[in-house]
Amino acid sequence: MNVVLDHPLVAHRVTLMRDHETPPKLFRELVNEITTFLAYEALKDIRVSAVDVVTPVAKAKGVKVNEPRIILVPILRAGMGMLDAMLNVLPYAKVGVLGMQRNEATAEPVPYYAKVPPAKDGEELALVIDPMLATGGSACDAVAQLKKLGYKRIKFLNLISAPEGISKFESEHPDVPVYTAAKDERLNSHFYIVPGLGDAGDRIFGTL
Repeated sequence: MNVVLDHPLVAHRVTLMRDHETPPKLFRELVNEITTFLAYEALKDIRVSAVDVVTPVAKAKGVKVNEPRIILVPILRAGMGMLDAMLNVLPYAKVGVLGMQRNEATAEPVPYYAKVPPAKDGEELALVIDPMLATGGSACDAVAQLKKLGYKRIKFLNLISAPEGISKFESEHPDVPVYTAAKDERLNSHFYIVPGLGDAGDRIFGTL
């Protein structure tokens, strides 16, 4: 399943984020805001329990989130730019990290670091975050690593997707939903998303 956010407030922020003149500070703020929108959409089916609450006026029925084991998994380095927003929404979540570097010649992911706690019973909810879904290599590898660790409930959140990346991801992990803020046209000969926004990590960390 691939969900593209269709909302003018998201589209407005994506437009600002694409602009090559947007400075790193504003770019990070936009990433944070869009990630929050993605989290709201991706967590619409989060598990809850019914509770009673006493207001200053009367008793009321309500719900409380009942997902005691949520893990956020940013893909280094760019995925760290989405982490603060996710922690604002899920402050009790645990954080694991997966480090992958793209081979610029082949566009294949090269794993170099992994620190993710293994799943205990498969009921944990793992949210993988990475700004770009280009070829799909890193995302597919990240989800494969989580499945080897016993995770069965996994979702992938990203800012910009290419059709090629979505196709690869859905073919390898049809059971994992993808939430994205924008689906772009294609990849170019250098495996960058067109029109895209450039290198998300460089723009987040100001290392252009």
